[in-house]
Amino acid sequence: MQLAIVIPSYQRGSTLLESALHLLALSPPADELLIVDQSPQHSETVEQSLRALHESGRIHWLRLERPSIPHAMNVGLLEAKSDRVLFLDDDIVPDAALVAMHRLADASLVAGMVLQPGQRAESLKAGEAFRFNSDTPAEIREFMGGNFSIRRDSALALGGFDENFVGAAYRFEAEFAHRYVQAHGPIRYEPRAIIHHLQIPTGGTRAHGHHLRTLQPTHSVGAYYELLRTRRPGWWRQILWRPIRAVRTRHHLRRPWWIPLTLLAELRGLVWAVSLNRKGPRLLGANT
Repeated sequence: MQLAIVIPSYQRGSTLLESALHLLALSPPADELLIVDQSPQHSETVEQSLRALHESGRIHWLRLERPSIPHAMNVGLLEAKSDRVLFLDDDIVPDAALVAMHRLADASLVAGMVLQPGQRAESLKAGEAFRFNSDTPAEIREFMGGNFSIRRDSALALGGFDENFVGAAYRFEAEFAHRYVQAHGPIRYEPRAIIHHLQIPTGGTRAHGHHLRTLQPTHSVGAYYELLRTRRPGWWRQILWRPIRAVRTRHHLRRPWWIPLTLLAELRGLVWAVSLNRKGPRLLGANT
């Protein structure tokens, strides 16, 4: 099965370039490597290197003006020619078998292992909640957006990714997973498809600031919107509980002056989410 890699990227520069070079060095490599770049500009060195890779045909470098994670992923989904599309973060080091494991998958949607800095693969204890560094195959109901692959036709049939997830696009994966599970059943977790996530502190979703230290609703809006769209059991209780949980942190205990500011950000996020939900989802096909 042919496989395309799609990397949405925003203000990552040299890290994006290094991730792309790691992926190009894999054996076997992907059939396509599409970089959907939303950065307004790069350093001259990065710009020249990405352009050279694009002109040589080793990558397909797409430039977008407006940063949006789900929109960038939809663009990559539409541009890909392969049967299967692997979505990856732009600040990763891939395991040698990453592409091979996703290409061999017999499930429509496959979530891979994501190792954060300092993590290693581990066996879960009996009754322990699932983690994405588990070394055991599993059937799950959500996935992490930085390492998953899906059959292109399945993703298109679901309408792609909801572009109403604005700002940091928090919980866009959960909403897509909800639609997928309703249509196809559980998601396959493949622990041999591994990435090492670098968690670069700048760019990407971190360009929207830390969720504990911002007045902006760019994190909270996604959480509320996902609950309003999926209506999972207990969704309304989660909406009521979220503002309380948002301020029950060590950060707020040590800096109580942030409590009213965080509550204001939560309220703004809820109002924004209600407005987005009233308009309906922005899916492929519905946008045109």
